[in-house]
Amino acid sequence: MTMSSNDIREPMPSCLDLAQRALSDGLPRVIQDYRPGYHIAPPAGWMNDPNGVVYFRGEYHVFYQHYPFEAKWGPMYWGHAKSADLVHWQHLPIALAPGDDFDRDGCFSGSAVVCGDTLALIYTGHTWLGEVGDEHLIRQVQCLATSIDGIRFVKHGAVIETAPQDTIKHFRDPKVWKENDYWYLIAGARLGDMPLLPLYRSTDLHVWEFLDYVAGGGEGDGYMWECPDLFRLNGHDVLLYSPQGMHCEGYERLNKYQTGYRVGRLDNEWHFTGGPFIELDNGHDFYAAQTLLAPDGRRLVWAWLDMWESPMPSQAHHWCGMLGLPRELELCADRLCVFPARELTALREEPLPGTPWWGESGTREVPDVNGNMLEIHVHLDLLGCTDGHLGIAVRCSDDGHEQTLLYYDAVLQRLVLDRSRSGAQVTGQRSVSIDPTQELLALRVFLDRSSIEVFDENGRFSLSSRLYPQPGSLGVKLLASGSGGRVSIPRAWSLASGWL
Repeated sequence: MTMSSNDIREPMPSCLDLAQRALSDGLPRVIQDYRPGYHIAPPAGWMNDPNGVVYFRGEYHVFYQHYPFEAKWGPMYWGHAKSADLVHWQHLPIALAPGDDFDRDGCFSGSAVVCGDTLALIYTGHTWLGEVGDEHLIRQVQCLATSIDGIRFVKHGAVIETAPQDTIKHFRDPKVWKENDYWYLIAGARLGDMPLLPLYRSTDLHVWEFLDYVAGGGEGDGYMWECPDLFRLNGHDVLLYSPQGMHCEGYERLNKYQTGYRVGRLDNEWHFTGGPFIELDNGHDFYAAQTLLAPDGRRLVWAWLDMWESPMPSQAHHWCGMLGLPRELELCADRLCVFPARELTALREEPLPGTPWWGESGTREVPDVNGNMLEIHVHLDLLGCTDGHLGIAVRCSDDGHEQTLLYYDAVLQRLVLDRSRSGAQVTGQRSVSIDPTQELLALRVFLDRSSIEVFDENGRFSLSSRLYPQPGSLGVKLLASGSGGRVSIPRAWSLASGWL
């Protein structure tokens, strides 16, 4: 039989091809006002959890939950970026697309590891068994995909096809690491309204043996612990996870969901016992953190710099979601200390003039420190500060309508991040307790076009939140009220783009 030219058909494009085409088609529609200059964000479309953070062949790879077709959550793909220095990033082709029997409705969160000369992704394949969104009718399995070049991945299907108990439906977010001759995998699971963390081990990433539940929740611990991570630091075990369903209490756990940790010990029976749950970040937007053991031994962590059901004005700009800065974790007694990754100093451009100490009541403009991509060091002299506020205002508009406040409240003895006038849609305060005997509070503040991240220079806390001011709101001010106390900006820099 002879075929005419009309009978010849182009090969059907793959799911990955369609996703890449959607990204390319979406790029011209993206509005740049809120686009971060040095944080990881999707080229277009939606981003949430960091999926796999891994060091492979001399480069850092960060994968993330991604929906390339619209700036909203949908069937999850895995976006992909890489960096040689933790500072300058480039986008790579989308790594995973849903559509097979085992991941038909989403390639949910997971992790990445290096096995010999192969980069392996271990992720949750998600399938709706009823109506989309009916969480009582779902199937979640743990899947494997591998790559030789770190760009193109081959799926191997489900490697853990059933949860430890038949009644468990929510079973996701595998985190994998190697210890001695075994690979270990911890995942989040939900039995009714009780969170559980099953632990598995394997010799080859394909066949997994269930060991036991590392930990489970009780009254007040929420109903699901997402994105668990278990690692050793300074001779202690740290259990990091993102609980859903915990209730707020006072100033604690004010976000819809949280990310936090417990410091303790994993015994020979695979059971973790430890101290209380402590939030890793106290800002408005920080979730689904995942760590990486860097080649030099540092424990690095990334998180989604957003929160479910929070305002997301950038959706109207055809993109949504970003990751926080890479951070270093250290264990200080029974708490984690968090610091911006030391490599980030490479973003600094020429230093900006600082300010002397200032403590007069009112506000003082700092015209030499101005912009939407800045690192600002702030010192607060708290000696004699017994009432009023002491701090700075950033992203200030000329007319005074927009500003984001960061100040010490002497009555509450708390450092407050106030975004009630921080731009489109966002509002609310977050804060951390400050030791009343502390005389000097030294802060590092990172501003990007739609975010602020505040770090205590001694690593005791961080506050991370999204902001959506007008592009022209670029001013910085010192502020003081009440009696006693002084504020200064000893150092500041404009920051360069982090994209290659």
